[in-house]
Amino acid sequence: MTGIRHVDLTETQVASSETARRINRDIILELIRENQPTSRIELSRASGLQKSTVSQIVEQLISENWVVERAVGATPRGRRPTLLGLNEHIVAIAVDVHPRMAIVAVVDLNGRLLSQSKVPVTSEPAASTRLIVDCIRRFKAFFTDRAIEGIGVSLPGRVDPESQRLTFAPNLRWPDFDLKGAIEGEFGLQVSMENAATACLLAELTFGRMDGIRDIALVTISEGIGAGVFADGRIISGAHGMAGEFGHIPLDPEGPRCGCGRKGCWEMYASCRAAVGYYRKRRAGNKDVSFQELLNLAEEGSKDAQEALEQQALYIGRGLRIVIASLSPALILIAGEITSAWHRFEGIIAKEVKSYVLAGTPPRIIPTHEGEMARLRGAAALVFQRQIARPHSAGDAGSRQA
Repeated sequence: MTGIRHVDLTETQVASSETARRINRDIILELIRENQPTSRIELSRASGLQKSTVSQIVEQLISENWVVERAVGATPRGRRPTLLGLNEHIVAIAVDVHPRMAIVAVVDLNGRLLSQSKVPVTSEPAASTRLIVDCIRRFKAFFTDRAIEGIGVSLPGRVDPESQRLTFAPNLRWPDFDLKGAIEGEFGLQVSMENAATACLLAELTFGRMDGIRDIALVTISEGIGAGVFADGRIISGAHGMAGEFGHIPLDPEGPRCGCGRKGCWEMYASCRAAVGYYRKRRAGNKDVSFQELLNLAEEGSKDAQEALEQQALYIGRGLRIVIASLSPALILIAGEITSAWHRFEGIIAKEVKSYVLAGTPPRIIPTHEGEMARLRGAAALVFQRQIARPHSAGDAGSRQA
């Protein structure tokens, strides 16, 4: 017996045949993504669905333009199967916004970056948005042979899931501004926005190999610190999209004032901005350096740079104690520029975390494979997840803007 469990009747829907069809469709699409090129017969074996059911789903996905037929496969005898794969002509425009810069890119359905460009970002949201819009317009003019599904935006702050408005972004320093409406008004394409950490997490779940792991925290370390939460097999956004703001939990209530207005927040000690500050204190009078330049100086043998990074790593580990105590994840993914010099961070972070585990074994802590590119792939995943989850007719496919 499973006993009685709580069911929220305001959220729950009775299962229907349409629900089953949608689940089977998602399973087949994911199997194609992971095993392409693959055949209908292989999909039937892997899914356990009948061949006729698989064929119906595949034909639907082909009519929607998500899947295409490729070459004919080789077989020792009998009829040779037609192989299937994702339609690489479907793309998303991905925008990754930072406090001083935005990266605009074109990403295909397999998560490949086809092109990217950088534009400056200032404290004036309207002016910054115009530069982003101009860059998107250039990409649309160049990629006329591709079908653009939509625009995904990764942001250094929190986005309310209902209003899709930026509600908390202390490092961006923008006043209230309807970024989604401004971009949609220019292109007529749907815009999806999300916090950078949650977008990175979605990229790992969409394009990575996370099957079987149900509890993950993804921590982005850049100008600030944010976290995306995957708990019991679901992405958690929380009220107003604010779940995962560990970067603004104080490590020292008497510490330096943070952009959020409080003192001693974790990101004031463990962000890339903090590491540059540690180096500047050691090299009084020297000109400012970027975090990438700091990494280069450490590799060139600068003791001051190496010690600054060690201090940052120490505080990353101390802050991760809070994440572990709060969420107890099986896996912690780290995204950001520090992943390019992971050998300087891994040992110090692991030591700090190991010393604090209350029970059981520490979670695995590994860097994302793409570093900063994870944010772009996450922005694209926002578009593909939304559209793929919404079956539409073959006529809709022709309405996509190229």
